[in-house]
Amino acid sequence: MLHKRMLSLLLVLLVGLLSACQPVHPVAEAPAATPTAAAAQGDDQALILATTTSTQDSGLLDYLLPDFEKEFNVKISVIAVGTGQAIKLGQDGNADVLLVHARAQEDAFMAAGHGVRREDVMYNDFVIVGPKADPAGIKGSATAADAFTKIQKAGAKFISRGDNSGTNTKELGIWKAANIKPAGDWYISAGQGMGAVLNMANEQQAYTLSDRATYLARTKAGLELVILVEGQKDLLNPYGVIAVNPAKSPKFKADLANKFIDWIISAPVQEKIGQFGVKDFGQQLFIPDAHKK
Repeated sequence: MLHKRMLSLLLVLLVGLLSACQPVHPVAEAPAATPTAAAAQGDDQALILATTTSTQDSGLLDYLLPDFEKEFNVKISVIAVGTGQAIKLGQDGNADVLLVHARAQEDAFMAAGHGVRREDVMYNDFVIVGPKADPAGIKGSATAADAFTKIQKAGAKFISRGDNSGTNTKELGIWKAANIKPAGDWYISAGQGMGAVLNMANEQQAYTLSDRATYLARTKAGLELVILVEGQKDLLNPYGVIAVNPAKSPKFKADLANKFIDWIISAPVQEKIGQFGVKDFGQQLFIPDAHKK
């Protein structure tokens, strides 16, 4: 019989699948970067990693994780959801380690005793993308809040993640900075991952907020949206890795979780993170951040 933790995990995955199948926004999400079969079978050699969709949709997980699996002879079972959902999985005892990007939520998770170790891993930045025609005239805006104000005043369509992810948290913070509560036909809350939201915005010629890595990865698949606002300090996007408190479950892989953290912040892996995207895009998609002084 599957132990209680695996049953709970399967319920989470089933809910995610049912949500993804809702007909309101019929877009296809990218497949999971690493199979979750090992976790579903209760494999004691599987490390469960809950992470944000941007690490999946950008291709970073496919690029990095096989090296860890080979070195430690362990399968990593990935659950790629919004950061808020990933943190909830850790809080509920359904993940061993988290790789997420919402610092306030991460700090609260640690303060509540749900995590026992957190390390900086890397950062990239958010960009505001939209149609080339730029109907709201946001290109060249001095701040992200200025751009959002122009979108709201123009009633131009905006697609929000709407999933309590790190990107969604950042977006809501920008609306707050602009003193705007977004609502109306122009504002669509998708409840989807980054790749799906970019596809929706592309189809509907709408604006959205994206991490740069996922946006660039999607341009290779025919995405026609362009970057209109970038480079502001308030658009930085740091990622952290967290070992979940092993006291939550006797099945937790505390030793493996710490090995994973040691591995991903090690100099060779940090160097590899810094090389990701350079060949295909001529620029780093993530900046290694574990050894900053």
